[in-house]
Parts: sequence; C-alpha cells; structure tokens
Amino acid sequence: MAKLARLPRLERTAATLPAEGRAPRLRTRYYAFLSYSHKDKELADWLHRELEKFRVPHSLAGKLTSNGVVPRRLSPVFRDQHDLSAGDDLAVEIEAALAASQFLVVLCSPTAATSRWTNLEIESFKRTRPEGCVLAAVVAGEPFASDIPGREDDECFPPALRYKYDRRGHRTSKRAEPLAADFRAGGEGRRIAFLKLVAGMLGVGLDELVQREQTRRQRRLALLAAASLGGMAITSTLAVTAIQARDAARDQRRQAEGLIGFMLGDLKDKLEPIGRLDALDGVGSRVLAYYQQQGTTDLTDSALSQRSRALSLMGEVAVQRGDLDGASRLYREAMAGTAEAVRRKPGDPQRIFDHAQNVFWIGQIAIYKGSLKQADVAFHEYKRLADRMVAIDPDSIKWRMEVYNADANLGGLLSEERRFAEASAQWGQVFRMISALTSADPKNRDYRQSLVESIAWYADAEMDAGHLANATALRERDVALLSQMAAGNSDIVYRQKLIPATRQLGILYANQGRIDLGIKTLRSAADQADQLAAREPDNSMSLEYGFKAKFDLAALLLATGARDDAAGVNNAACTTVTQLLAKDPKVPSWRVGLWYCWTTKAQLALASGNSAAAVQAAERATEVAKTVKTTDPADAAFKLARALQLLGDARNAAGDRQGAQSAWASALTALPQVTAETPEEMQHHALILERVNRGAEAQRINDQLSAIGYRRPLFKTV
Repeated sequence: MAKLARLPRLERTAATLPAEGRAPRLRTRYYAFLSYSHKDKELADWLHRELEKFRVPHSLAGKLTSNGVVPRRLSPVFRDQHDLSAGDDLAVEIEAALAASQFLVVLCSPTAATSRWTNLEIESFKRTRPEGCVLAAVVAGEPFASDIPGREDDECFPPALRYKYDRRGHRTSKRAEPLAADFRAGGEGRRIAFLKLVAGMLGVGLDELVQREQTRRQRRLALLAAASLGGMAITSTLAVTAIQARDAARDQRRQAEGLIGFMLGDLKDKLEPIGRLDALDGVGSRVLAYYQQQGTTDLTDSALSQRSRALSLMGEVAVQRGDLDGASRLYREAMAGTAEAVRRKPGDPQRIFDHAQNVFWIGQIAIYKGSLKQADVAFHEYKRLADRMVAIDPDSIKWRMEVYNADANLGGLLSEERRFAEASAQWGQVFRMISALTSADPKNRDYRQSLVESIAWYADAEMDAGHLANATALRERDVALLSQMAAGNSDIVYRQKLIPATRQLGILYANQGRIDLGIKTLRSAADQADQLAAREPDNSMSLEYGFKAKFDLAALLLATGARDDAAGVNNAACTTVTQLLAKDPKVPSWRVGLWYCWTTKAQLALASGNSAAAVQAAERATEVAKTVKTTDPADAAFKLARALQLLGDARNAAGDRQGAQSAWASALTALPQVTAETPEEMQHHALILERVNRGAEAQRINDQLSAIGYRRPLFKTV
C-alpha cells in the first residue's frame, strides 16, 4: 500500500453511474474467455491449446469482417479457474477478465447448464457484449431440451445463454440462438466443430476456412517435401544463422526491457516529485505501446511485471486528474497482469505484494466513488494477501508493514461506517505499532510516511469520537512532520499532503474556540493549495484540497463578522468547484463542494440583509443536497437537514413565518437516526431542535459539546 499516504482522507461520497442505456467502451486484452464445468476439463484443456496455437491463414489475416479485422493469432485465451491466482474471492478477477475478452466460449453440458458460476459469467459478459460474441461448444446433452417435457435434465445451455439481453444489460424473454459447434461423439467431429468455432469468431464462413486450411496443409506438406531434398546441404548454415539471429533478438529485447525498467524506475522517481502528470502519463503510455501486441500469457515474467507497473502508473495519474472511471479500468487491467504473475509463481511474496497494491487501489477508488461494499471486499482481500506474505516470509519487515497497511484500511472503513469508538481504538493500535517501528529505524522513509498517515487517520478518528485535545496534539505533530519532510525534499507529494493536514488542524483549533489561530491555519492551507494549483492547474486533487480549505475558512470568517473577507474566499472556492464540475459533474466530492458553496452564499445573503437572495441560495443548497450520494447515508442526511434549516432561516428573515416553520420541520425529519454523531453534526442537530422549540433537547446536546471542550462559533441567522 505504498501509495496510500498520497491520498486525502476518505470522503463520504457515492459512486456516479454511467448514463442509462449507454454501455462503456471496453478494451479487450483476451481474445476469448473459456467458461466450462470442471467435469468438462479434458475438452477444455484441448480446446484451450488448439485456440492459442491456431494460426489464421495468411489470406484471411487482416481481412475486415463483421467481427472486425481478422487477427493472425487467437490468443491469449483466459480460462476460468485456471488463469487465476489462488484466492478465496475470484469475482473481481473473473469480472475483469470477462470485461477484457472479445469472445466468450461456453462448453455446454448438463453440468454446465446447472452451474451457477457459468451462468453468472454469461450474464456478466452479455451485459457488455453483443449476442454474437457468445459461442457455444456442445459437449453433452441437448440444446433447449428444457423446453421438452420430461427432458429437462438433458438441457446443456445455461439459462443466460438461452435468452437475449437488451442494451441496458437486462435479460429479455426473446430466445437467443448462439452459434453452436457440436463436439459430441457422433456429432460434427472434433476438428470440424473447432473450425466452426474459429469461423464464428473470425466472422468468416466455415467452408471458406476449411478449404483454406486444407489448401494450407497441402501446401505445407509440399514445401516440406521440397525442403527436405536440400535440407541436409544447408542445415549447418541455417543453424549458425538462427543462433546469431536468436542472440541478436535476445540482446535487443534485453536492451529494450532495460530501458523500460529505467523509465518505470529512475525516470519515474525523478518525475514524480515534481508533479509532472503529463510526463508520468507519457512514460506509462510508451511502455504499454511496447507491449501492446503481446498478451499476458506471451510475456516473460519481467515483461509482465513492467506492463502491470505501467498500467498502475497510468492509473495513479488518472486518480490525480480526477478520472476515477479511467483509473478503475487501468488498475483492473494491471490487477489481471499481477494475478497472472502470482499464478505462475504463487509462493513469491513480491508478486503477491505487487498484486496487493492493485487490489488496494480498486478498494480506494470504490471509496472515492461511494461504494463501501466494494471497498470492504477489496480491503479484506488486501488483508488476506498481506497475511499470506507474512506466512511465506515471517521475518520480512516489508511484508509485516503490509499487514499494518491492511489494518489501516480496515480502520478507515470503521470510520466510514460511523463506528467512531472502534475506529479510534483501531487507529490507536496502528499508530502505536508504526511508532515503535519508526523509533527503531528513524531514517526509514517508508516508516516515516506510514507514521504521518497513521497520525492523520488517528487524529480524524479522535475528532469524530469527540476527543478534541488528543486530536489536536496529533494533528500538530502531523503538520510538523510533513513540514519537515517537505522542507528537506523537493517531492511535491509532501507539499500536497500538507494541505489537508493543515486544514484539519485549523478546524480543530476552531472547534475549541481558538478562532484567530483557526483562521490563520486555514488561510495557510488555502494558500498552499493555490501555490500548487498555479504550478500544475490540471491536478484535480490539489484543487479539491484548496476549495475545501476555503469553504472552512469562509464559514469561520463569517461567524466572526468578517463578511466581505468571507465572501471573497467563498467566491474563489465556488469558482474552483464550478471548474471541476465542468470536467465531470458527477464526482461526488465536487458535488459536496457545490453544496458548501450555496450554503455559504445563503448565510452571506442573510448577513447582508438580502433575504430574497438568501431564500434562493438556500433552495439551491437544498436541491444540491438531495443529489449528494455518500457511502454514509447519515452524512448525506445531515447535509440535507442543514440546507433545510438555512432555508427556514431565510424564509423567516423574509417574513414568511409559516414557510420557515415548514422548512425547519422538514430539517428535523431529515436528521438521520444514528447511534453516533460527530461534534459538528451534534452542533447542527441542536440548532435544528432550537428552531422547532425543543430547547431542552438542544440544551442536552450543547451540554455534551461543552463537556468535551467544543466551542466553535456559528453564524447567527435568527
């Protein structure tokens, strides 16, 4: 999890879905995905070998058919339960392989027809591929026998194969008739059935393929006969030439892969600190271009590793740019490559480590997109892989650090699930473990990076749990360490991580009533973000850090009466949010930024006495809040309740007392029924209770806040 420290604190935001009815364009890496029941393994072994070694006749290769350009080879072919790493959870890898395959070949038998996994694979494939891309190889039984009373047990087609799917990926009632090749005894004959499958994939007629293969076989036999007559005379010359050509090709490949290793190693390490996303993206693209014509099964171990590293690098750049869908695709493709590497050598902890990094990023992107369920699956798989590394090599500190990272991920999930006390305890344990390692080896860079990250998470967990003094002490240490690391290093990553750390420290100061220090600290965070944004305006992460710090600063300035200063800061933050949403209006954290923009505008309008503008801004804030989806539904509910409370305040200022009461009542209804609230949520909860004349309940909450030292001022609207 070496890259985890580069990311901001997890935002409680939800995934955005693609436009309904529009399937994404998928990049294929496998020519075919072979799905079969284990009882049909013998034929699957033969078919896999034959497909990958089949050479398309020269007269057909390059020809344009309804299935696209005819390739020279039909490889690589992915085999379910064969090309996968040893693991408990195969769903992610299978889904990635299906998405990356051009054709699905299903070995059909009564056993396959009742196989849940075979049916799920067909369903997943049909949701993203046209019907013609699914081919059936009949091994036993009878197609559509289930339509005949008394012969249901002879059915060989799984349910998903028997029906068509619409453009939205939903199964219809229309009967599908997939291209089927008969491999049964007494059927078409194994070779003819095989050629029928190949013809279906190439988009050519069976007769044409059979004739061309026969012609090619006859020509090959004739050439072999002729060549044998003079073969003895030139054998020695050919042998010497072949050896020289082989050695030259080997040297060229060694030099090329050495250059690629430099690009992904030293060159990447030199570009990364200066924050050149375009250059980093170019490095990854050039490496992939070199391997573009080769599937994972054809690559050497070294080449396979470098290809996966290039994909991971491009995925990292996509995250930095805010392209979460693109990043997810790249990391899934990288993950398929590292899974293949683990399959080749399952006892190698370094290969497991490389695979685990891609698994982590799949979970991290799921968090960003708002899917806690996907993140939970990925992070528990990451923990399983980390434990496996330690089991293989228990003396390695590096692998034990992966166990620490896995525990850190699970601590983050506890925070997202509002299990604040458990999250605080988990992060305290993680913090103490990495602190001990850092004390034993204070010059270890990886330990120091992990220490900084654990401090940040521990501080946030303590703040959510209401332990403000300890949270502040932790954040002060976090900022001090990051400042030291940034000052002694030209790496832009430390400067970028310093922004959210400084912002959180400013919030903690404000929450304890240290207003001047909070304003000063938040302004520093905003200035740091502006400096990085000026240096690299395409870096969405720096821009997001910046607008968050500015919204917090504007709210605090407004609470102290600095209305004009607050308006200027808020306008700058709103401009950044608008620019980011123009790139992608669906990114959840940017939608939350729009909510902050309109809530602050409503407060500014109230402060200036413009009740009409306040009502309009509060209505916009309410509309945005209704569209905010989060991994934590309670967080979204609190935002809606806050917007409705402001709407009631604005209507009250405009003289609409009845409308105000209605909005405040809706705000109370919108409040989620949860067992744990952050101090900030408790403060707004009490504010809403006051609006609906439930002062005694509000006072109990305020007393609890006072007991933990919470002193943050709020802008008084009524």
